[in-house]
Parts: sequence; structure tokens; C-alpha cells
Amino acid sequence: MGPEREPERITDLTRLKAFTNPLRLRLYRLLYAAGTATASQLAEQVGQTPSLVSYHLRKLADHGFVAEAGEHGSDGRERWWQVASEDGWSFRDSDFSATPEGAAAAVTVARGVFETRVTQYRTYLDQTAAWAKDWTDAAFSSEWLMELTPDELAEMSAELAAVTRRWREHGKSAKAAGHTQNREHVATHLYGFPFRI
Repeated sequence: MGPEREPERITDLTRLKAFTNPLRLRLYRLLYAAGTATASQLAEQVGQTPSLVSYHLRKLADHGFVAEAGEHGSDGRERWWQVASEDGWSFRDSDFSATPEGAAAAVTVARGVFETRVTQYRTYLDQTAAWAKDWTDAAFSSEWLMELTPDELAEMSAELAAVTRRWREHGKSAKAAGHTQNREHVATHLYGFPFRI
């Protein structure tokens, strides 16, 4: 395995605002999971026209989040797309909280990310009966309540990120080695946030 790389941290408001459009966020997530896809393929999944999807992919490309994937189409009539970095991206609210526009954009993007995750999990719950027992037994949803300091929460976040990166790299390596039987896309959603009672 290669060195651990962090997701790109977005600090530019213009780039962050590219994801205030929920369709762009959804297209990015689908493209990230697929590896490469055409606008037509993505349009089928989101129920939109290929021309609208192409427009949003170009906007994401303008901000450096997606790029054309080379050497895919045999006839050259349709572009293939991929995410620009397989390490993904992240942002911190504090990088945008100095202005009302920045704070609003950060909340909008965070809510959009959360809503797409909820939709994805609801879809899994609705389709549970279609998955084999080994998959439903392996799937998990957990919540732990604890008392921590901000530094401890940040340390736990870093540890969880390292674990998920290790398993992501394991899956990529196994797939590259031809071990594809019973291998599926897996989403792991982790949240850690303060609350008061």
C-alpha cells in the first residue's frame, strides 16, 4: 500500500459553492463510486437529461473536482469522466465562518452531504430483502455516546479515518489482483459531534 493521503481540503468559497447544488453533489458521489462514466450513464441514474448532467460535470471540472477520463470511448462521441482525485475532498466550517455567505455555503454543503448519505442508507434499508444474508449480517449501524474534549474527538476522527483508508486501499488492491467475487461498493458513514442534554 502507498502512503496515506488526506482528502483535499477546500478553503476557497467559490469551489465550495460548486457543491451547493445537490445534483452536482450526487453526480460527484456516483462518479466517485463508478470510477468512470459518461454523462448519459449518470443521467440515467439521476433521472435527468444528458445535456443537464454534462453541464454540471463541466462546472465541477471548472472547479477541479472532475476531469475527462482518457482512452475510454471508442467512437469519441461522448466524453468519459472521472473524479480528479480518488482521495476526495473535505472542508471545515471554520474556514468559511468569517462571512455570512461562507457560513451559509458551508451549512448548505454539509446538509447536502448528509441528505445524500441518508438517501443512500434509506435505499439500502428499502432493499435489504434483496441482499444475501452474509451482506445483511455484515452491515452495521451503530451509535456510541461518550464524553470527550475537542482534542480527543479530533484524535478519534483521525484514527477512524486511518482505519477506513486502510480498508479502502485493501479493497482496491484486492480488486486489482482479480479478487472480485462477492465484492460490492460499501458506504461507511461516521459522524462525531457534540451535543448537550
